[in-house]
Amino acid sequence: MAKGHRSQIKRERNANKDTRPSAKLSYARIPAQKACFVLDAIRGKDVETALAILEYNPRYASGVIKKILESAVANAENNNGMKRENLFVAECYANQGPTMKRVQPRAQGRAYRILKRMSHITVVLDER
Repeated sequence: MAKGHRSQIKRERNANKDTRPSAKLSYARIPAQKACFVLDAIRGKDVETALAILEYNPRYASGVIKKILESAVANAENNNGMKRENLFVAECYANQGPTMKRVQPRAQGRAYRILKRMSHITVVLDER
């Protein structure tokens, strides 16, 4: 257990906070596995290259991730005062979110379950 007063513990915890610009989309209607195919293509690339990759990628997730990346770039420019040319995708990942369970009627009175999966997609930028 941590030592010290509660405010001191909070102060130490907040001192370790990540200050890199980021954007997160929660409850995206894309399975995390399908989002990761697109995220793997842009990880480590500079912003302009990543946007070009997302523009011409045929997957559905690329349009959603493009919006998240543009939001992260806007956060970097407006909140942190960073230059767009120096930014690159430091981290990007998709965590599994909740699953909506639906039922598909089948033959002889059976019911098959349909799982509509969601994900939480995060993009973190950094400066070179």
